[in-house]
Amino acid sequence: MAQFPITRMRRLRQSGAVRRMVQETKLSADQFVYPLFVTHGKNVREEIEPMPGCYQVSLDRLHDEIAEVVGLGIPGVLLFGIPSLKDAKGTGAYAEEGVVQEAVRAIKKRWPELAVITDACLCEYTDHGHCGIVRNGNVDNDATLELLARTAVTQAQAGADIVAPSAMMDGQVAAIRKALDAAGLTETPIMAYAAKYASAFYGPFRAAAQSAPQFGDRRGYQMDPANWRMALREVELDVEEGADLVMVKPALSYLDIIAKVRECVPLPLVAYNVSGEYSMVKAAAKNGWLDEQRAILEVLTSIKRAGADLILTYHAKEAARWLQAER
Repeated sequence: MAQFPITRMRRLRQSGAVRRMVQETKLSADQFVYPLFVTHGKNVREEIEPMPGCYQVSLDRLHDEIAEVVGLGIPGVLLFGIPSLKDAKGTGAYAEEGVVQEAVRAIKKRWPELAVITDACLCEYTDHGHCGIVRNGNVDNDATLELLARTAVTQAQAGADIVAPSAMMDGQVAAIRKALDAAGLTETPIMAYAAKYASAFYGPFRAAAQSAPQFGDRRGYQMDPANWRMALREVELDVEEGADLVMVKPALSYLDIIAKVRECVPLPLVAYNVSGEYSMVKAAAKNGWLDEQRAILEVLTSIKRAGADLILTYHAKEAARWLQAER
């Protein structure tokens, strides 16, 4: 290789125009999905304390949120539901008139072009806060599969474009694919939470969704943060079971996992920039410790650079605005 001064790497960094021309990783609003928390009630738009700028929104206030998302060119939303009542079996998750099912109908009626993704899990709907049926103090994997499948079917029947099972139950993708196909919903894709880690970065989300476990934790079914080979196996199994997209969650502490999955899986790869990652940046920016816009775009760029095709992020709206302004 040529040596200094023939090789001067700074030559391609001297102007903004040149930097844009040679930029290897480019962010776009097309790559974002915005998570939303929908709840029962009237005229509810309650800010989530640890997630400034994010809200619990009732169905009658959903219009403004979705109109903003569509106006910014963000192609999809991910819906989480907060039911009026919770029970041991998470009945609200698979009720035909459940809050997410109703939200899907409302959105698709007004914005049929928007991709609506639904979280297919029970944790937001159970009174114990776990992701499945609890028996003798443990989550019963196989008993949970039937309810996850019912949840996905009712969401797809309501009009969901993609169902996203997040419970980390063994066999959940296969059970949902079988149920969707039996219901005539053969064209509904599954976005598998394939490598979902038992992370400390979910705390703000659990406040937002009111889904913190009432006993124990979720390390019995979510992945150990120390493991990477197991993540590849989890992804491989979900692909074999019929997943159409696979996800790594969280994103920032698992950029290496995103990169490893990208190397070996040809499916669209999704990364979830989770609530705790969002809240850290917001808290630091509020205290003047970093430049909020630069930090957020740097975070999202790192996730994209690692290999993600889609990024689920609570920063989607503000990032889309900034990217529009840069054009």
